[in-house]
Amino acid sequence: MESNVITIRGLKKSFGRGNQTNEVLKGIDLDIPKGQIIGYIGPNGAGKSTTVKILCGIIKEYEGEIEVLGKCLTNESDAIKARIGYVPENGAMYDVLTPREYLKLIGALYGIEEQQLNTRIQHLVSFFEMTTHADQRMDTFSKGMRQKILIVAGLLNNPDILFLDEPLSGLDANAVIMVKEMLTRLAAQGKTIFYCSHLMDVVEKISDRIILINDGQVITDGTFAELKTEKADTLERLFADLTGGSKESVNTEALLDAFNQN
Repeated sequence: MESNVITIRGLKKSFGRGNQTNEVLKGIDLDIPKGQIIGYIGPNGAGKSTTVKILCGIIKEYEGEIEVLGKCLTNESDAIKARIGYVPENGAMYDVLTPREYLKLIGALYGIEEQQLNTRIQHLVSFFEMTTHADQRMDTFSKGMRQKILIVAGLLNNPDILFLDEPLSGLDANAVIMVKEMLTRLAAQGKTIFYCSHLMDVVEKISDRIILINDGQVITDGTFAELKTEKADTLERLFADLTGGSKESVNTEALLDAFNQN
């Protein structure tokens, strides 16, 4: 039995060349056990999406050692991809297809048997209240409707680990509630959820563990109960304190004062 479904040691990633190199990840070490909802948060440019894309095998060049589901990411990327799901914030879709056609294509790439695939599509599309739109071309869809289909696609192969990068983008309030409930149930079944978001209230409510990165490094890691303080009694305030966001509120006050004086 795998003790950790994700093990990361010394993960570093730089973009660019020569004097223009930008080191995005500066040595990440993490152990993620089965069945946890991980809230992976940080400011823009902190390295959240880069981490997820590396773990999903999208970015292949990096420094460090990574094991996912007991397999070496460098050598067994394809075997890992068969057991994970990935929901990006803005994923590329074949807009001329209908949701049903698109999902059948994704299922075929995973090698899911046709009858099982059709059953999963039916249940997932119904869950997200997209049944009446299942045979309409997606080039007419709103962002929220597209996002629902991306989430369905990420769940089709019944993944052991689900990577979510701003998955609630564009969703209405009812859909957000459904996704939160779904993630809680998946974790209860032993699935691991790696959840990146800027929506601090959602992360605070659903996460078993919160990992905050800033400038390419982990700066705090634990449950919200462990991390909160008297002065930072919400995740939003904790985030601001640890990433320098509290300074922005001071700057905002100074800006408003300057406007009021003129």
